[in-house]
Amino acid sequence: MAAHPVDLEMEVTPADSDNGDLSTGQLASIACLLEVSAAKPGNVHRSADFADMTFHDFQLSAVAVGPVLDRACSEGVGAAVLGCIEATRRVTSANTNLGLVLLLAPLAAVRREEPLSDGISGLLEKMTAEDASRVYRAIRLAQPGGLGEVDEMDVNAEPPQQLLTAMQQASDRDMIARQYSNNFQDVLEQFLPWLVEELSSARPTLESIVRLHVRIMAGFPDSLIARKCGRETACQAASLAEQVLECQDARQYQEKLSDLDFWLRSDHHKRNPGTTADLVGATLFAALREGHLRVPLDTLDLAGVV
Repeated sequence: MAAHPVDLEMEVTPADSDNGDLSTGQLASIACLLEVSAAKPGNVHRSADFADMTFHDFQLSAVAVGPVLDRACSEGVGAAVLGCIEATRRVTSANTNLGLVLLLAPLAAVRREEPLSDGISGLLEKMTAEDASRVYRAIRLAQPGGLGEVDEMDVNAEPPQQLLTAMQQASDRDMIARQYSNNFQDVLEQFLPWLVEELSSARPTLESIVRLHVRIMAGFPDSLIARKCGRETACQAASLAEQVLECQDARQYQEKLSDLDFWLRSDHHKRNPGTTADLVGATLFAALREGHLRVPLDTLDLAGVV
């Protein structure tokens, strides 16, 4: 089925229920678990591992970061990012979640009584040199692939006084840095409405998550693919994702989705759209936090796609 366009000016307001009985860290862990459970093309999920990174690595990581993100509001973004990566390292040696943690930490640091769209801007502007130092330590600890050395944001150099400045300088080539530079506008004003639209269909939740992933891939060439394989390959992946969305027939959609998955995995997972998956996880957290996705989920709702 083709995706229906969403008015980018559409405002998604918090729903009546905000999952208030669950802590911020619990919601973050649930978002991580839902993200990795959905059979997103080119990524680890419950039916597909990588040689050096498994579904169970992601499950353990999701649980590990919850208590740290519960403290993000009081301890700050930098402490939350570093604490999450240290907690992850205690349960797995794989870099399962650096990008997602970089997105979740500022969202989790917004006071619970504030909508995310209201609180995120002031919070990012108040980040300190200590936040920058801790984030750089976390990145070095996680040892992400494909970073290279870039003058404006070489994580092996001394951290900047302002993390926001470094993120702004990297925003044209990194979708995670871009969220810091535009107050998470993509996540909150575009991807969240897309998810709400998908969830309003009769599809299971995990299938809606897959569709969100493909929509983001099609509209925003994946930063991780671009770093590892070049911008041309990232744009090719986006074009293939767009072809999936253009399918009107359900069977054709599944065939194109499988073709995309095969192509993404055919280069020793160098084409892994990991940044897109991170953006999906952050969007899921926003949906849970603002009450657009409520738990407990219906058992049938978790049937998903495999």
